[in-house]
Formats: sequence, C-alpha cells, structure tokens
Amino acid sequence: MKYFKLTLSFILTIGVFFVLNTKLGAIPPIGKFLNPYSGVWQNETDETISGDIFISELKDKVTVHYDAQLIPHVFAQNERDLYRAQGYITAKHRLWQMEFQTYAAAGRLSEIIGEDALSYDRQERRRGMMYGAEQAILKMNEDEQTKAFVQAYSDGVNSYINQLKPNHLPVEYKLLDYQPEAWSPKKTALLLMYMTKMLAGGDEDIEYTNALRLFGKERFDLLFPDFFDITDPIIPKETDWSFIDVPQTPLPNNNEPVLDSLSETIEKPDPNYGSNNWAVSGEKSYSGNPILANDPHLGLNLPSIWFVMQLSTPHHNAFGATLPGALGVISGFNQHISWGETNATRDVIDWYKIEFNNKSTKYKYNEDWKDVTYRVETINIKGQEAYTDSIRFTHHGPVVFDKNFNSDNEKMGYAMKWIGHIGGNNQKTFLDLNKSKNYNDYVKALENYTAPAQNFVFASTEGDIALWIQGKLPNKWEGQGKFIMDGSQPENDWQGFIPQQFNAHTKNPARGYVSSANQSPVDEAYPYFVFNDGYETYRNRVINDFFDSKEKFNIQDFKNLHNNNYNLKASELMPYMLKTMNISNFTKEEKEIYEIASKWQFNNDMEEIGPSIWEAWYDVLYDMVWDEFDIEDTVITPPFTYQTIYLLKNNGDNAFMDILSTPEKETAKDLFNLSFSEAVKNLNTWKADNGDLNWVDYKGTFVGHLLQALPAFSRFDIPIGGGKNIVNATSENWGPSWRMIVEMTSPPTALGIYPGGQSGNPGSKYYDNFIDDWAAGKYHKLNFLQSDKATDAIIGTQTLIPTK
Repeated sequence: MKYFKLTLSFILTIGVFFVLNTKLGAIPPIGKFLNPYSGVWQNETDETISGDIFISELKDKVTVHYDAQLIPHVFAQNERDLYRAQGYITAKHRLWQMEFQTYAAAGRLSEIIGEDALSYDRQERRRGMMYGAEQAILKMNEDEQTKAFVQAYSDGVNSYINQLKPNHLPVEYKLLDYQPEAWSPKKTALLLMYMTKMLAGGDEDIEYTNALRLFGKERFDLLFPDFFDITDPIIPKETDWSFIDVPQTPLPNNNEPVLDSLSETIEKPDPNYGSNNWAVSGEKSYSGNPILANDPHLGLNLPSIWFVMQLSTPHHNAFGATLPGALGVISGFNQHISWGETNATRDVIDWYKIEFNNKSTKYKYNEDWKDVTYRVETINIKGQEAYTDSIRFTHHGPVVFDKNFNSDNEKMGYAMKWIGHIGGNNQKTFLDLNKSKNYNDYVKALENYTAPAQNFVFASTEGDIALWIQGKLPNKWEGQGKFIMDGSQPENDWQGFIPQQFNAHTKNPARGYVSSANQSPVDEAYPYFVFNDGYETYRNRVINDFFDSKEKFNIQDFKNLHNNNYNLKASELMPYMLKTMNISNFTKEEKEIYEIASKWQFNNDMEEIGPSIWEAWYDVLYDMVWDEFDIEDTVITPPFTYQTIYLLKNNGDNAFMDILSTPEKETAKDLFNLSFSEAVKNLNTWKADNGDLNWVDYKGTFVGHLLQALPAFSRFDIPIGGGKNIVNATSENWGPSWRMIVEMTSPPTALGIYPGGQSGNPGSKYYDNFIDDWAAGKYHKLNFLQSDKATDAIIGTQTLIPTK
C-alpha cells in the first residue's frame, strides 16, 4: 500500500508540474509565469541606466546619457555605430512591442496566439503586407548606406536579444509563452509597412461601388462630392499652379465602373487616425524665430507607439519621437531644422475585377490572357498544423477576394493595386531629414518617400517654413479609383505618377503660416485629380482661424491650440436643430436635456454635459438619416459628417431623410425630434448605470495595452476633454499620440509629451508616467544636449564598448 501511495504521490506531483508548465488553451503556463527566479516577478525592477555594456562590431564607444524622463541621449562617433546603438537601446526598453507589431504586420499572430488569429493572418497575407515589405527591402538595398545602417540597427537589436537572460524577458513573452527571434532588416520593413497600412488613404472603392449601384450617379454625387462647399485646403487657395507642365492623365473612352455587389471587405484602418501640424514664420512669432508644432493622432496604446531619443554624431544631432523598429527620428528636430507629419489620406488603393480562365491559371487582359503568379503563404499555428494559402497575383497586385477568401465565384476575383506594394526607401527620407540643414536638404530628403502619403511640415533656423504633401501619387484620370474597375482594360491601369516636383507644396506663404489637419490638400485649381476621401473639415478651420486671428504667436499660444476643445462641428448643427425642433410635447427629462444643450458654448471640456448630449444625439441622428445604408450582406459606407450636416441644413426634404421602417414621410425637422427623444433615453440609461453625464466620464478615454485582454497593463478613465473633429482630438482610445513644439532658436528649444512612458515594462515607474501631464495639457522640456558631457539633467550614463 505504501508503494501505491508513493507512486500516486509521484504521479500527482508530475501532473501538477506538467499543468503549471504547460499552456492550456488561452491560459499561460502558470508555473513558468509565476516562477520567482524567471517569471513575472523579475519584471518589477526599474531599468538599469548606468554602467558598461559590451557590444560586438562597434567601431568606437558610444555614450548614452539618460535624463529624468528616461530619454536616452545617444552620442556616437559615426552613423553606423549610432544606429547600432539605437537598435540596442530601443530593444532594451521596447523589445516585445517592436517585435509584436512586426508579427501583426506579417500575418504571423497565429504563431503566438493560436487559431483565433488565423482569419486575421490570412487577411494580412492577402493584403500583401509581407510582399510589400520584401519590395521595400529591395529598394532599401539599392542604397548602400541605407542598407548598411538598417543592418547595423538589426545587429544592435540582436546584441540585446543575445544578452537577454530568461528571467528578464519582457512580461508579455512570459504571458504568451514564446521567445523573441532574431531581428532582421525585413522586420524593420514590416514595421514601416505596419505604419503604411495604418495610415492608408482612401479605400472605399467597393463600398462606393455598392452605393453607386443602389442609388445611381446623381444621388451618389450629391452624397459624395469631390469637394465640399467649404474648402480650406492645406495649400493656400491663391497658389499659382502654372509651373506644372505635365498634364493629368486624359479620361479614357471606356471608363465605366464595375457594378458588382460585394458583401465583405478586409479590415480597414481607423478613419479617425489623423494629425495636426503647423508652423509660423518669424514675422508671426513673438521672438522672430519660426515655431513648429506636431501632434499625430493615433491609437492610444501602452507601450506607446513612440519612443523619444536623441541621436547624435559629430556631424548631426537629432532629437524627437522614434518608431520602435525603425531608424532615426520620425517627428523632431536637429540643430538646423524641425519637421513633423500628418496623414495626407490620398487615394492610393484601387480595386480591379479579375476574370480567370477555366483552370484559374490565367486572367483576361487587353483581349488576351496573362499568366497569374502564385505566392504560397504558410501560416504556422501554435499547437496545430500549419495552414497553407495560395494567393494569385496579377500585374495589378494580389487577388485578395476569390473563391478561397470572402467570395464563392470560381471565375472571378478582385485584385488590389496599392502603392504599398511598389516598394520605396522611406527609411532614407528620415535618415536624411535627421541630417538636413536647410530647405533644400529637406526637399531632397522627401524625394525618396513613397507611402503612406504625408504632409511634411518644416521650419528652419534660417527662417524658412514650408509644407510638402509627399508620397508617390498616381496621375489618375478624372474619377479613377472611386469604384471597382475592369482589370482587363489597360486604360484602367495607373498610367504614371505625378512628378515629384509637382506634388502640392508651399514655402513661406504670404499669410505667414503653414498648417495641415488631414483636410483637402488643394482646391479645384490644382491640375491633378484629387478625390474627397473623407477629408477633415473642422480641425483645419479652427487652426487656420486661430492663426488668422492675430499678428503674433508665442509658445503658450501653441500649447493652447494643441489643447483646444472647441467643437466647430456641433456649433454648425446643434443651434439649427435646437431652433428647428418642436419642443411643445417634451417630457420633463427632455426639457432638462434641452436646457443644458441650449446653454452649451460648444467646448468639449471635461466637466461639460453639452458634449455628451451632442455625441449621443448626433450618433442617433446620423443612423436615422442613413438607414438606407444599413443593408444586410452588402458592404457600404454612409456619407461623411460634413456632407450629412450640409444636407440636414440645406436639403431637409430629401428622400434620404425618410425613415424606411415607418409609414410616414419624415423630414430633417422630424428626425431632429425623433433622434433627440431617443438620445435622451440613451443618456438616462447611461446615467443610471454610470453616474454623471460629464464629458470626461461619458467619453471614457483610456490608454490600452497592445494586448487588449490585459486591463491590468492599461490606464482607464483618463481626465481629458477633446473629441472627434476637435483640435484636441482625444476620443475613447485614440488621439494626440505625441505633442511637440519647437522654436527655431540656435540651437532649437523644444517641448514634448505623449500618453505613455519610455519603458515597455509594466513594472517600471516609467511605463505610463507621462499620461497625467499629457492629459492636463502639460509639456516636458526636451533636454537637447549639445555634447556628450553629462549635465545636471542626466541621472545615469551607460557606455557601449566594442568587444575585442
């Protein structure tokens, strides 16, 4: 009996050991995760920021000073060492984040998450993310310097990985039970593709095709005009375009769209991703020095999308926000210039209907048949056999939708033409911007930039300000790319690109400032086709009105504008609704809400109730107006906010105002009352469940961990105002991801803040320590060191030493 008990005890011990060290479903191996020597407890220590580190392949030593914000100031003797050190230091603080994003870009999440991610991975493979990264690598390798620096960055990341002990693995690796793999230039290309996808421009061809088929051209043009009736473009209206001598591609004889009906499409980037940037000339500056500002609006995540660094050699000295996984400073400044970006949202994705032969090995083109090429994608799945997907490619691009994915038509498919597949050396643009000294250097640096199209703002110590709308942009015929096109017709191909020098731009405009906020880049006078793919129409007018309001601006003015909560959108519709409504039959609750709304001054400040009323009311109203777009098994998108408001105020009897589910024929006035009553009910329900209707509570801004299933690693209930279409564009989980203000003194002086912290370790005090100041509209001075000599601002120094 005692032997039986001994055996049973031994079996149970082995069983417990197995369970604790085995991943069961979504549960991590608890034993490994809680191990006191190598588990999560080892991640609670703060980062080491002093001492010597030995790294192979360095030519000279590199000095890294850390200031009180945990910002590394990297001083190298040559550029190759600089970017090797950047790779090492970034990996030290953000390894899991930078690698996880490349897994997402490559369609490899199934390897670490399991079968639940398979659909996402298939989508990304069919989107051509891996293919695009491979084309980018080919382009980068054409420039020997870029190739060398990207490889040096990879070597630096790998130096850190190779020194990393299991107990110091970032906690997410322990939680998901996998190991980091070697970094490579391809991963840097994938990170840049991740950003290219996130900021992809107009891609509503399929949705617009369905709308055109259902409503006809006249009604479509009413709902989706190329230009709104109010246009306050990025490039001033008075710009003379007569220097452009390459014409727009002429309209072909056969340009009829394909009116097929599609029920699904791939996941799209968040349309709210945008940004603000601006610069004022010395004439409009309080000090006589140009001042520049940038605040990209992206997802609010932990770890933050940005990692702030100073990168210096004897020949250049750059400071600002970097992207973990990419080289150089993306939004920042050096001793001579400053720069920043906003999304240009240009339409560089088109869809083509493809007709296959009986064997699906060829596709019709120009009354002939061309061979398809195949790309076999093997998707490894954690704990299961790999999944293999065979994707056909045409000269247009990958056939995303076919009989194997979101379609059941044997002989038809839909191919995506995307500038992201062409390949470009975007990395060189930022490497060169980091070293630029004047306007000409800035323009030359932009020449290599391909996608996603961006509005690059610029200011210099020489006194110049400028803004270029930069990207490789197809020279389309009028209307090309709005709808699905026939892939067999050569005239539907992109016939060429707008020459670089004719991309819209302005230098030292007479008004004394440049700005962009994702609005229309130009007005109708620009001689190339520009389609309104949802351009911003509110933030841009608030910004431009601000800079037209007085002669001089100082740093506090810039801070105030970054944190401006004025809701221009609400101000242009709510008074009209309040005045137009019939209030004679209001309930007590409706009267109370109406009174509050009537007194609101259209500022989305935290303690205001007006913004909550507006948000609830407009959401219901918008859905009522566009109920015709709620169609089962048909992917379709309703009109943009500005045009919706325009129609409500100027075309209130339009048939679109009628609610399909009711026998009555409603007008805009009826919808105001119906939507208001429904909104009041929704607000009262929310209030009963959550408490006050204050905007800060109703909006509920949070900064979430990249793994959304980890609330313990996230920050909720952030005390901040703002909202959609507001300069302070803070909504629930996206908004100003990096606020920067640079005055072009010699050397420049700068402020910066972002909603996160420098560390990717949830156990570090530097993980989210910027969030409270960011929410309060505060800034941190950026300590722009002019040499590697330590100052009082430095709290620790590490020296990277070449191994012998």
